[in-house]
Order: sequence, then C-alpha cells, then structure tokens
Amino acid sequence: MKWLLLLLQAGLSQAGLRFACSTVSVQRLDPLVEPGRIPSAHVHQIVGGNAFNATMEGDIGEKGSCTTCAYTEDFSNYWTAVMYFRHENGSYKRVPQYPNAQLGYEGHDAPDIKGGMTIYYSQKDLSSNGNQYITAFRPGFRMTVGSPTTDTLEEARANKGLRYTCLQTILTRGYETPDFPSKPCPAGIMAIHHFPACWDGKNLDSPDHQSHMFSTTKGAFQEAGPCPKSHPVRVPQLAYETMWNTTMFKDMWPKDGSQPFVWSHMDSKGYGIHADYVFGWKGDSLQRAMNDSCMFHACGSPGMQGVLKTQTVPEMNACGVKNTVEEDTDGWLSELPGQKMEMI
Repeated sequence: MKWLLLLLQAGLSQAGLRFACSTVSVQRLDPLVEPGRIPSAHVHQIVGGNAFNATMEGDIGEKGSCTTCAYTEDFSNYWTAVMYFRHENGSYKRVPQYPNAQLGYEGHDAPDIKGGMTIYYSQKDLSSNGNQYITAFRPGFRMTVGSPTTDTLEEARANKGLRYTCLQTILTRGYETPDFPSKPCPAGIMAIHHFPACWDGKNLDSPDHQSHMFSTTKGAFQEAGPCPKSHPVRVPQLAYETMWNTTMFKDMWPKDGSQPFVWSHMDSKGYGIHADYVFGWKGDSLQRAMNDSCMFHACGSPGMQGVLKTQTVPEMNACGVKNTVEEDTDGWLSELPGQKMEMI
C-alpha cells in the first residue's frame, strides 16, 4: 500500500521526522494532568528526556542531561497509558513494547531499541512537504490528546487521530479501529496517537491542555484540514506509534473469546486511549528540521548525523529516570496500580 511504499523509500526529499525514542521510565507520574501528585492515578510509559518528573515547568529542553530519543537535541517527553493483559484468573501483566521497523542506522531495523515509541513530526503527509510554513512548538509548550474518561464507541470514533492496528506483521498499516482488536494479532497491537496541528498562536497550554489547540486531523497520516481563524498557526503534525507485543499471551486468550487487554486506567474497550506531550527540543533544532527537505532517516538516524544530531542505540538505551514511585508495575499483579474500580 502507499504508506508502506513511502516507508520503504524513506530517502525521498520531503520534510518529515520519524524516529525512535526508547523507554525512559514506566511509573505513576503525570506532570501535565496531575502535576505534583505522587503517585498519579494510573501507570504511564514515558520516552524522551531525563528531566521527566512530577512537576515539569518552563523549558525542559534546558533541564535534562540525556534523552532516549535518536535525536540528541530532543529532550521532549512523550507518554501514554500502559497496556496490560488481564488473565482469566483476574491477575494482570504489563504488555511489553517492542521497536518499530526501520528505526536504526540508515533506516535499518534496530531490534535492540529498548521498548519505547516511534515519534513523527510531519508537515503535509508522508508523500509531500506541501507549501505551507510550519511553525515549531515553543519552549514551555504542552498538550494532550484523547481522554481516559471516553467511554463510548461513538466518542472514540469521533476522534479520528486515535486508533489501533491489529498487526499481521511489523509493517501492517491502514487497517485501523477505534477500539481494541477483538482477536489475537499475529504481530501485536499498534496504538496510534495523532495530535492536533492547529495552534492559537498565543497559549503554551490551557486548563484542559487541549483548548489552545484545534484538531482537523483525518488520521492515517493524511494531511490535516485547514486551520480555523481561532487557531490559525500550523504546527508539526505530531504522532506516536507504540508497538505492544501481545503475542506472548496468545496461549492465554480467554476461553470465551473475550478481548483480554486493558489500559492502565481500567479501560477494557480501548475507547479511553490518550497521550501527553511536553516540548523540549533545544534551541531552534526542531524549526531547523521543519525548514529542511529531509525525510525520515535522511534527517539523521542512530549513529548517522544529518540536519539533526544523533546518538547510537546503546546511548539511547543508557538514558533513564529513577522512579519516584516505587511499586511493582511489571509482574503478575492482583490489581492495576492505583485502580480499584470496575472496568469500563
């Protein structure tokens, strides 16, 4: 399909970033929605700079000493909820993450990347840069997409940027659903988060972390629609892909055929998929990339320099954050951390 062809031809000259960030932390902190609360309501998996903590303010690009992202000038933090498998006996086990395809040196696979996510900053779509000027986010900028309180299929369908793909192979693309896949997926489940790309041009944040942005997102890496007058500034189209290795549970699928995966906030449908972003690129590095004509690994890849400075996969994996919240999030658990309510 077209998306896969573009991925395989990543050396073409259209501007767009696609890169890996390995896991920097897995714990119950949420400095955007629950600043200062230790622990936060549910477990998150976080990638990016090691300045991540319970209260993040100001320009975090100047506060970290390392990053788990391929680009060493990106100290942003990107995070989502964590996926768990719910066994028939009522216990829970964290689903491991695995690296996406073609994220290593010169676009080769890098299976040694430690979990994490794939991050995209696109301009028009994955086939053209277009002719619209893209304004990089500013220091202190932050936003969220989706909500853990979304609890109906109608609401989930309405947010076209939040989807799942039941992976037949690591390269499966284009078959997206607004809820968890109902059957075992041969290569796991990919969770997809597309953020709004229209900014009001004034506020770095808003009380709900969303009102300063406006979504014209169509999903599936299509070009977002025109920005309205209320939010006239086009910013990069930010997206996450997280590869969840559900295959290790294929022999434990419930006998009644029910879907056994849940988000860490007790969402068994998948409707409450959501994500957070705190900008932390150093200096003008992101704007410099947006002004360039590079595409994917041509902008730089682990160990290969480009318009952006890079680091090797071992260097990415070496960066981390000491957990503020000390609790088991990975073993077989009798309940999800922080959750004692009924699943939606």
